[in-house]
Amino acid sequence: MQFSRRGFLGTAAPAGLMALGAGTSTWASAGAQTQAGAPFSFDAMGEMRLEYGDDLLTAIRASGLSACTVTLGDPRKYEDDAYRDALEAVAAYDAHIADNPHWFIKANSAADAQQAYQDGRIAIFYLFQNTTQFGRDLDRVNAFYDAGVRSAQMTYNDQNWAGSGCWEPHDGGISLFGHALVERMNEVGMLIDVSHAGMRTMADTIAVSSVPIINSHASCREVHAHIRSTTDENLRAVANSGGVTGVCQIRPFLTDRRDDAIDAYFAHIDHAVNVCGVEHVAIGSDRDHRVIEMREEYLESLRREMGSAFNEADWPLFINELNGPGRMAVVRDGLVSRGFSQSDSDKIMGGNLLRLYHDVIG
Repeated sequence: MQFSRRGFLGTAAPAGLMALGAGTSTWASAGAQTQAGAPFSFDAMGEMRLEYGDDLLTAIRASGLSACTVTLGDPRKYEDDAYRDALEAVAAYDAHIADNPHWFIKANSAADAQQAYQDGRIAIFYLFQNTTQFGRDLDRVNAFYDAGVRSAQMTYNDQNWAGSGCWEPHDGGISLFGHALVERMNEVGMLIDVSHAGMRTMADTIAVSSVPIINSHASCREVHAHIRSTTDENLRAVANSGGVTGVCQIRPFLTDRRDDAIDAYFAHIDHAVNVCGVEHVAIGSDRDHRVIEMREEYLESLRREMGSAFNEADWPLFINELNGPGRMAVVRDGLVSRGFSQSDSDKIMGGNLLRLYHDVIG
């Protein structure tokens, strides 16, 4: 799909949204710990918008979500625009978390995720979905790490200084700068994300990194061929590095079907588990928590905004059963109903991410 879903929804979504309340082995098994409420869940890449109100956050927390890695800023920006946008986004989320300590913890370590679970709060980890905010200045990696950013994608959809995104017609792999960037991120303890990367750039990054990496919001090419999907070869490489692949919930990346898409979603999880092993699969929704209603006025707003780029077959982006704040509970129930043990479900729902975050960022 040749459009920016994140950027578009930021401006056009209100026409069709109903916002609720708007206004190591030890770590891998940690998801099995429960308190009075839902079991622990950790979203490898999801949305936690600044405008979410108390009712929506109550529903999100009731679903079991205790930790979420959130994209800061606009990954489509480059050079000075990207740098300024990143600084502003960090400041905005810092202020929001500080203003809402009863809901959020700014997460710098895996222990913060467990603390949020015990407190009934949500740990927010900061992610950049590109490395353009670093420019060619490796010291910015250190500076943003010191500001609390714990993960960054090597690329978004296009070419950058580090490598090739998945939309590029020729994937040249990671550059010399990309090698240096991987080394610096390893050195400071910033988790490397290969989501959106071209397959050669992804493979190169995994090979160069000296520590495990994450493919935070992905799908399986063998199940459904899509430009954003990951080959079995790279799924295995992520797992062999000690890393984790999060299965996304963006319907067109998973299936062409609009109805019964939930079965396709679990087919991707099943395939990832078979290829990677259950210790290397997670949930990486890439989704809003609000309920989206596909009304005609919403579709019309999409047509006006996107023009010839709008392809109605791509919409809705959501899976019906996962459209709303309770989706993590739906996923957990679905795993159990499909034969996953409680232990394996706990790993997929968050234990594997806790282990990875502990190993890489502390």
